[in-house]
Amino acid sequence: MSMSNIIRFGLVGALWLVLCYLLVSRMREVTLLNLFPIIASGIIIFVPMYKKYIKKDH
Repeated sequence: MSMSNIIRFGLVGALWLVLCYLLVSRMREVTLLNLFPIIASGIIIFVPMYKKYIKKDH
């Protein structure tokens, strides 16, 4: 994996973590219904990136 791909994963991951932190910190209580958008967004963001950049290298 090239350095640009590593930096791209790092930036997208850091941005996603910050946004998830902001979402969780503003919740009154943490329930599965509140956590579902976080889990779904992680799948939507990271699975295509994994398929495109990591699986292509193997």
